[in-house]
Amino acid sequence: MRRRMTRSTGAVSGLLIILLGVWGALIPFVGPYFNYSFGTNTTWHYTTDRLWLDILPGALAVLAGVMLLLAATRAAGILAGWLAMVAGAWFVVGPSVSLTWESGVGPIGRPLYGPTRQMLELVGYFYGLGALIVALAAFAVGRFASRPALAEEAAAAGPADRTTIAPQQTSRTPGAEEARRRRFPLPRRRERAEGGRPGSRL
Repeated sequence: MRRRMTRSTGAVSGLLIILLGVWGALIPFVGPYFNYSFGTNTTWHYTTDRLWLDILPGALAVLAGVMLLLAATRAAGILAGWLAMVAGAWFVVGPSVSLTWESGVGPIGRPLYGPTRQMLELVGYFYGLGALIVALAAFAVGRFASRPALAEEAAAAGPADRTTIAPQQTSRTPGAEEARRRRFPLPRRRERAEGGRPGSRL
């Protein structure tokens, strides 16, 4: 049996995860337009580190968000949620993992400008972005796991398997109507005569 869900179950979470995935994949290339960058303040500057730490997890988040939007079954929604969790988790742990192959300062270069700007760059590029994606993905998985199915249908069900039961109509014959009246007699109304019953007045 296949449990079908309403498309709105993961719609909001899926849309937000798509937007966050697009942000994560493109911010290293467009951030320098408003002085929000790592390493070099040059737009559309590509490196292998940016591929592994920004583009790939962002693309995976977008894919998971689209799957959440289109998920019509519980299994599909939960799978999409777990993919989004993986993407968000990689945004969080990726900068630390990159120390195994990167000897420079910072995951994709050193965050630029003052301490406050550097904090915002680390949060917006990696840690805060990943944590938000993980939170939305966990919320979507919880909705798909706890929400009851609206309909259940067999995977190979066809139009021939559907039968329509016509409502039963009860026919009333004059004999049956008469028997019903005799069984349940209606109370007779009292006759209201002008003089009342005979002998009631002297």
